[in-house]
Amino acid sequence: MSVAEGVCALEAEIDARLHRIPTRLNAYGYDAWGFDRVTARRAFTICALLYRYWFRVEAHGLEHVPPGRVLLIGNHGGQVALDAAMIGMAMFLEAEPPRIVRGMGEYWLPTVPWINVLMVRTGSVVGTRKNCIDLLEQDEAVIAFPEGVRGMNKLIWDRYQLQEFGHGFMRLALETRTPIVPVATIGSEEQAPAFYNSRLLARLIRAPAFPITLTWPWLGPLGLIPLPTKYRIYFGEPMWFEGNPNDEDEVIAEKVEQVRTRIADMLAHGLAARRAIFW
Repeated sequence: MSVAEGVCALEAEIDARLHRIPTRLNAYGYDAWGFDRVTARRAFTICALLYRYWFRVEAHGLEHVPPGRVLLIGNHGGQVALDAAMIGMAMFLEAEPPRIVRGMGEYWLPTVPWINVLMVRTGSVVGTRKNCIDLLEQDEAVIAFPEGVRGMNKLIWDRYQLQEFGHGFMRLALETRTPIVPVATIGSEEQAPAFYNSRLLARLIRAPAFPITLTWPWLGPLGLIPLPTKYRIYFGEPMWFEGNPNDEDEVIAEKVEQVRTRIADMLAHGLAARRAIFW
């Protein structure tokens, strides 16, 4: 099979799976948040190529993800949110039925031209409380990284060291009675090793951070290409929590720490089983 034939076959597979997603679409292929099946098919083709041939992703434990509303909570790293994209591809390409994972984007992303439209058309939304609640009430799968920018822009010597978790995801889980599936991603935190974070340059471009990596900005646009690290994604058993979503921070923090500890344990086991970064 030629490369062109392989890409055509992949596009056909993606198109067939898009017609089986449980997301409610109107007659024009859009949902209430702007997800567009046509745009998604193009973007997912690129992501699927990265998933299968660049990062060579292994996904474990997809059977743990329950149907209906669910919060996927994981570690974050890699400077660019390719970890979220690969988790989304695992749920789309390998789960049954295929599902769209709804990302909670940082507030500054809608200010970035082109990216703002692409994120909405492929299923992500700005990470507001209302957006998350509305998606969960429609039985969608929502992904969140409680480390936030602190996790995404870790320096290389801090990789896989979980940063402080925000509490918002737990309050939402309690309010909407949503199960939490812990997700541990191995490989993402070496794909773009950063050794410095320039606060000055971040302020100049109005971004939360500006990491300096081994290749960026020295190689220009080519420096944004991630290293072909081997991804291993582990989906843990769902965690159910009960309680008042308006409890004091100390009460919520105890529940958050249970999720953080579970992810840390999964990361430790995954790293212990890994033979090398690139295979």
